[in-house]
Amino acid sequence: MPQAPVAINLADKLAQFSDLWSQKKVAGLNDYEVKLAKVKGEFVWHTHEDTDELFLVISGRLTIQLRDGDVALGPGELFVVPRGVEHCPVADEETAILLLEPAGTLNTGDAGGPRTKAAEVLG
Repeated sequence: MPQAPVAINLADKLAQFSDLWSQKKVAGLNDYEVKLAKVKGEFVWHTHEDTDELFLVISGRLTIQLRDGDVALGPGELFVVPRGVEHCPVADEETAILLLEPAGTLNTGDAGGPRTKAAEVLG
């Protein structure tokens, strides 16, 4: 029997994990992944050469550092980092974000390193 459609409650999904800088896939959209993450501190400077990256702040505050200036985001605000633009997300407090990007996009882009992780599917 087909399963009935169910809405995804972002607060419920965010309550299922506490690790920082670890993306959790909560939905798919065509060839894209909808991911949640909790972040605090500074990530790594990196670039996604082949894709734009959407950041939507759910709670807290996020700054997207760019080489030509910073973009400060609060709850309900989003910013799209254009493909090929070097950026570094920073959060002074724990911040919950939603990301939208093509499936398989590495969180560290071209930078690689120990913080590189594939998104985990969140049930």
